[in-house]
Amino acid sequence: MVSPVLIAVVLLAALVAVAALALRAPDLPAAELHARLGTPSDHVLDLGDGLRLHYRDEGPPEAPVLLLLHGYGDSHATWEGWAAELRGRYRLISLDLPGHGLTAAPAGTAIDRDAFAQLVLRFVRALALPPPVLAGNSMGGGVAWAVALHAPQAVRGLVLVAAAGWPLPARTPSLAFRLLAYPWGRALLARIDNRPLIRQALRAQVGDPALITDALVDRWALYQRYPGHRPILMSAAPGAQAPVTAERLAGLRLPTLVLHGDVDPILPLEHSRRFAAAIAGAELIVYPRVGHLPQREIPARSAADVAAFVARLPAP
Repeated sequence: MVSPVLIAVVLLAALVAVAALALRAPDLPAAELHARLGTPSDHVLDLGDGLRLHYRDEGPPEAPVLLLLHGYGDSHATWEGWAAELRGRYRLISLDLPGHGLTAAPAGTAIDRDAFAQLVLRFVRALALPPPVLAGNSMGGGVAWAVALHAPQAVRGLVLVAAAGWPLPARTPSLAFRLLAYPWGRALLARIDNRPLIRQALRAQVGDPALITDALVDRWALYQRYPGHRPILMSAAPGAQAPVTAERLAGLRLPTLVLHGDVDPILPLEHSRRFAAAIAGAELIVYPRVGHLPQREIPARSAADVAAFVARLPAP
């Protein structure tokens, strides 16, 4: 007699195979995506060995620099609301990390906070930037504080927007994040049109789900179809990055602004409270009825808080 467990496993495998075939979405040519999604403010820095960093550079070249780092699965586009508010006063550079946006990376690249931090430092040196105010959301926030720990002299100030770094909650509202915990889930996500999962994840992350439009979801999904992105995205095993400690952060002597929405279901507000407590002099601003993406949800208000913070910094 065939085991019911075996039957269930076979049926599940069959369903996964059918879904993979029905929703199959291969990579799109890089040139096509650059043409469809790029702007005159977009640039590519070729660092060799297949690593070509895409970034958007807006605002007066001589103005103070804000270097912006997106979260997991996101892109430079997450900062467009801030750019609309701030590019008249600052030089805003929004960088696509490997596996994201329009950045090309070699096969075998993996999501790694410290490797990304070193890459950001290479980027700053290659562009001969003055020490920037470094802002990051979620994964990008984790990269931002890692940059500051590696090279504090290279950073003028920190803005941590729902930043990653502490141990992750046991449960996430994102079905895609839950699937990442399983090899078969990663294999499926690497091959299919992820728009339904992206929509579900983003609407679960924000205070007002109506902000997540079909156009936003479609664009997000297009970036994930850049050649080679999905294997990199699938390398992000939940909880794989070593958590930060208050003792490590206590060594930072940088002006720091911490921003967090009070209904963030991805990273709890307590995480930002820990950053603010561990970094001497850090300021914490909590936004009511805002989720994990303040830069998208309340761009004008959060950008105004960043502008006020930068205005208080000592002259470079």
